[in-house]
Amino acid sequence: MTEPRPIATALSRALSGTDGPAAATAARILAETARLLGADRLVPVASAHIDGCLYHGDAGVLFAEALVAGGGRVAVPTTLNVGALDLLHAGRVRFPDHARTMATRMVAAYEALGGRRTWTCAPYQAGHRPALGAHVAWGESNAVAFANSVLGARTNRLGDFLDICCALTAHAPWTGLHRDENRRARLVVDVSGLSEALKAEEAFYPVLGSLVGKLAGSAVAAIDGLPPGVPEDRLKALGAAAASSGAVALFHAVGSTPEAPTLAAALQGGPADETVTVTPVMIREARDALSTAASADRPDAIAIGSPHLSEGEFAALEGLLAGRRAILPIYACTSRHVWGRMRKEGRAGPLEAAGVIPVVDTCVVVAPILPEIEPGRGKVLMTNSGKFAHYAPANTGWASLYGSLADCVETAVAGRLVRDEALWR
Repeated sequence: MTEPRPIATALSRALSGTDGPAAATAARILAETARLLGADRLVPVASAHIDGCLYHGDAGVLFAEALVAGGGRVAVPTTLNVGALDLLHAGRVRFPDHARTMATRMVAAYEALGGRRTWTCAPYQAGHRPALGAHVAWGESNAVAFANSVLGARTNRLGDFLDICCALTAHAPWTGLHRDENRRARLVVDVSGLSEALKAEEAFYPVLGSLVGKLAGSAVAAIDGLPPGVPEDRLKALGAAAASSGAVALFHAVGSTPEAPTLAAALQGGPADETVTVTPVMIREARDALSTAASADRPDAIAIGSPHLSEGEFAALEGLLAGRRAILPIYACTSRHVWGRMRKEGRAGPLEAAGVIPVVDTCVVVAPILPEIEPGRGKVLMTNSGKFAHYAPANTGWASLYGSLADCVETAVAGRLVRDEALWR
């Protein structure tokens, strides 16, 4: 059964208590949320991805443990987003005792509920890839943007704890991006006037994503003028930045994303509400806005991997390092799945010897991993991630500095800022 059904019908067993106290709690929360959203039906989901498993405070831990105590068990395949601990590298995260204890309990609770030990914001690169058109219940902004825009699956941006309620009941509100009519692009972002050389660069895509997020807000945008078949990692970076600077949950990269082989298809045959023609000046301003450091001649560290690094992105890092050793630390955030394969292939050791610090199961902007800031001296984090650049100042206190992956590596090796400005002129 994949058709939407009335709430009372879809949740009849859970609401009656037949499936246990935890399922009943989840069903009540889901039913009330659906009504608040104006939905009178629920759609069955094929899978879930849980963002609420990140420790932000004790209440979230107690909620998860209450579901465990009530016999809770996910009803569909469910992956877990990053947590607050690097479970493979003890001591990587600097938590006081109470926070470490509670974060550990959070891990145990979500695993007890049946969540797979993925602990990654890129579950789609850890074997969890729903089919085109599949309805799913995903949390975490980049994962949602990727599921909708790159895989063609259907999910809304679920808030923390609603995601686990959907997983326990195998349903989501029949609203938003689950419905055909809400997937039509309203805004066209025309990049056809930008140089092909710029659009061939990896560093362009987080910047474009940041601009799209600011232009679109929560609207669905169609990006027209990109080369066909944009690689997955570049769409990943674009979507993550758009979901950070705006509230983007779906974008259509015309010629690349499944529902947009043409601009007309992205618009579902209708007119656009608005078209914005992107100029080189707009791109340069968007790039500059990703840096908050007033003075950045000597960044203090490099951070890459938001969303988590893929094997292909590690290959690019290996090629750029070319056997050299970095003076500045390079924090490389990734999933345990990718890092496990790197170790198995003998590629992890040389990277660590070159100055790369692997961060697994979590990342540097959601957990205290970066060195503490000394009183009276600010620190600067250089990154090729639009998402890290957006969140680092508020989450870590470190100023941000955006550059390409090549810029980041050359800066790390030289110990001072090295950035190729020619691309952005």
